Amino acid sequence: MSVNAARALPVQVRATHTGQEVAIVGRIDVHSVPDVRLLLHEIIDTGCGDVHMRLADAEIGDATGLGVLVEAYNRARRAGRRLAVVDMSERTGRLLRASRLDRALVLRGEPAPVTVAAVTA
Repeated sequence: MSVNAARALPVQVRATHTGQEVAIVGRIDVHSVPDVRLLLHEIIDTGCGDVHMRLADAEIGDATGLGVLVEAYNRARRAGRRLAVVDMSERTGRLLRASRLDRALVLRGEPAPVTVAAVTA
């Protein structure tokens, strides 16, 4: 699912084994928030498990960008889900910590791949 209007923010959604993964690319601001909000609502309402939001290629442009993240967090919580921000830019991480959203949102780095190691006795 993606939005590709002239002024809209492209959003790609990929399913994972633990829930849904959302990669947001571009500027999240007053112009793109309506489209982002609709897609996030759909993902949260129709999926299960944690929602992993990748913000490495996203730029939070203004307060409405932060607001849509708070709204998504609250909606996920009401649906019995968690919103986890993974793979964010350094600037986005600083902004989330400065606004104290890191206390509500689960912030993590890149999820570690599952590996199988040989066991020797």
